[in-house]
Amino acid sequence: MTTELRPIPPARGRKPARDPERVRDRGRELVFGPRTRPLDVEIVIPVYNERATLEGSVLFLHAFLSREFPFTWQITIADNASTDGTLALARRLTYLFANVEAIHVPAKGRGRALREAWSASRARVLCYMDVDLSTDLAALLPLVAPLLSGHSDLAIGTRRHRAARVQRSLKRELISRTYNGLLHFVLRARFSDAQCGFKAIRRDVARALVPLVADQHWFFDTELLVLAQRRGLRIHELAVDWVEDPDSRVDILSTALEDLRGITRLLIHRRPQAPALASPPRPMLAP
Repeated sequence: MTTELRPIPPARGRKPARDPERVRDRGRELVFGPRTRPLDVEIVIPVYNERATLEGSVLFLHAFLSREFPFTWQITIADNASTDGTLALARRLTYLFANVEAIHVPAKGRGRALREAWSASRARVLCYMDVDLSTDLAALLPLVAPLLSGHSDLAIGTRRHRAARVQRSLKRELISRTYNGLLHFVLRARFSDAQCGFKAIRRDVARALVPLVADQHWFFDTELLVLAQRRGLRIHELAVDWVEDPDSRVDILSTALEDLRGITRLLIHRRPQAPALASPPRPMLAP
């Protein structure tokens, strides 16, 4: 990431000192302030035992958005059954900044955390990114712009495009190529990178598509994209600059087995006549 972090005046956006406002909905606990402004983009950061990384990443992201992002925005920290104090830190950040919120999902699973955060969102476009901010934030505006304009239904960052700049180990590179190649061969996937933690979806599309996704864990992203493709939705791909986090908590073996089970399930239970989901009318240029 090349963005320079500048100090944020603590008084700006500070919430009043009060007891946290807690709302329970379908087993989750939400901690947030008032929702009063029309909201264009909500950025969800799913976290599990990320106390060491969370504060620095949220401060960096908040500074970038405050300085560079032209639309209204909100950061939502989706704590996913953490046991290391991540939730307490997330709650403290909601009091430092008016446009940072936190939810607590008591069961593990990144897909579960995204499902819960997105289902409660009022934003026009719903994003998520990994807490390590491996993807250069300069790609955020080009990611959401086609969704805000109505041109596309989903958008994903891709490390497989020739214009992408990627720094990662040979092991991770081989795993990624093998996995995406398997998706292309077995499921006829037309998107190039299912695993990049940098995606966005229009709220209306999410409301229709997310309930159809069965997975609650790492395969959530892949299943969402496969179902979108099968229903004729437009997926925008954006080449990104991406640097591997050496402290990644992903268990590669268990994740690979879970992904294989998910691919098999989608192959067996494929519905050729799956109903198309409506996209918004797209403006046409006059000849």
